[in-house]
Amino acid sequence: RYTDRTASWLPQTSQAHLYRDWVVDAFNKDIPYDEFIHRQLATDLMPQTGPEDLPALGFISLSPTYWKEPKLPCEIIKVIVADEWEERVDAVTRSFLGLTVACARCHDHKFDPISADDYYGLAGVFASSRHKERPLIDEATYEPVRLAKQAVKKLESEVAKLKKQKPLPQEKVDELAAEIAELKSTTPHYDTPMANALSEESMYVVRAGKTPQEGTKFEYRPEPRDLPSFIRGNPNRPGPVVRRRFLTVLSEDPRPFENGSGRLELAESITNEAASLSARVIVNRIWLAHFDQAIVDTPSNFGQQGSRPTHPQLLDDLAARFIENDWSIKQLHRDILKSATWQQSSADSPQRTSIDPENVWLSRMNRRRLTFEEWRDAMLTASGRLVRTLGGPSLTLDSAANTRRTLYATVNRRDVSPTLMVHDFPDPTQHSPARMATVTPLQGLYALNGPLLNQQAKWIADQLEKNNSGDVSNSIAAVYRRLFSREPRDEEIHLGVVYLANAKPESQSDRWQQYVHVLLATNEFTFID
Repeated sequence: RYTDRTASWLPQTSQAHLYRDWVVDAFNKDIPYDEFIHRQLATDLMPQTGPEDLPALGFISLSPTYWKEPKLPCEIIKVIVADEWEERVDAVTRSFLGLTVACARCHDHKFDPISADDYYGLAGVFASSRHKERPLIDEATYEPVRLAKQAVKKLESEVAKLKKQKPLPQEKVDELAAEIAELKSTTPHYDTPMANALSEESMYVVRAGKTPQEGTKFEYRPEPRDLPSFIRGNPNRPGPVVRRRFLTVLSEDPRPFENGSGRLELAESITNEAASLSARVIVNRIWLAHFDQAIVDTPSNFGQQGSRPTHPQLLDDLAARFIENDWSIKQLHRDILKSATWQQSSADSPQRTSIDPENVWLSRMNRRRLTFEEWRDAMLTASGRLVRTLGGPSLTLDSAANTRRTLYATVNRRDVSPTLMVHDFPDPTQHSPARMATVTPLQGLYALNGPLLNQQAKWIADQLEKNNSGDVSNSIAAVYRRLFSREPRDEEIHLGVVYLANAKPESQSDRWQQYVHVLLATNEFTFID
């Protein structure tokens, strides 16, 4: 669901990367996973965190939004707003609890013990939270900046009006421009980054006039609100009001949320009352990342319609140890990577195949295909061009000048990069349980003709040419060590020598580039054995 940009007709932000950088920093610092959840839902309500931690709220504030035309009747806009609340409930409960609570918007869940009242108890939390940009400094320090920006906005509006006049009053325009520049340069903290965050305000969708035809207006009120249970999910058919609270099935003593919107109480409920479930969900996701095969094959659905765990006792044990180790993600990685199961070879044998043909019981390691992001980063590493700097604004993925990790490529929610789409990038408009891997002709054509492989192959070939000792076999061995971390076999050296020997002296560089290009596209480079 992360995005740097969204549709042009929706409100834009230039600071979305602050949330991505916060997540990276949290994992690097090994922030306990329970605190990781608390901060993403309610860091602004936690006394131990400050304004510098506000980017954590991007998990909610960068959620998909829909256009709400104020000229339309409020009865229509209420449905759009209710859809946004549903998306928030769905993202939070599937991400952290592995439960499809949003299925209970229109009626009690058909398969799991989740009632419609449970859904509206959570939806009220998000109805009481306003998406808002907030500075990474305290409000008192930022107040002069706010006033200065208001003045700059007013002056820029005047400049825009003057530029429409004929003849152009250049002297007046220059005077206002100088005034704008002075305000920006003399106001301390003027360029303070603004994080996509939340505030404790409830949204109400009301009529702009006395009739529906007069349009809609939005009112924000400081007090939290409890939602009625919408009949059949329709906000224009309100039922009984439901107090904001956690899921009944996971609460020994269900109590209404009393602290503002209830975001902090919701976060604490996820890691206290539902600790064993939320721990199993994240353990399962990390297991999936390492083995390309989850213990529960439906990572975001641990309910009745989800898959049963293949190794339930293993999942229980890992989750229990995870909590005992203070919810440490790094320790969980160590426990998995030091296991004999993870350290197995992917080499098959007739005996293993006969006993475990689908490798359900992990009798061998799965052969894992690199994601596009990993594949691209591996190529940049091999070519020596990878920029390892952490953080900062995103860059266009397909730009030849972009040699940063693919993590820092621009994600546009409504106009996803074709390169990412071809390579199974998840839909940024909704929660994605797991990466769905495909093998398509377009991926093969990209490997053959895409500028990425051509450029990396050229850089590697140029380096080989600079270090050329005159012995083709040595150069082939060098590129194998660089790409595959092994020495080439005699047959591979022979094939390389024959291919490269057929080139004319003036086209030797091109032939080396083509040779490296082929190696970058091989299964050995694309898969982890």
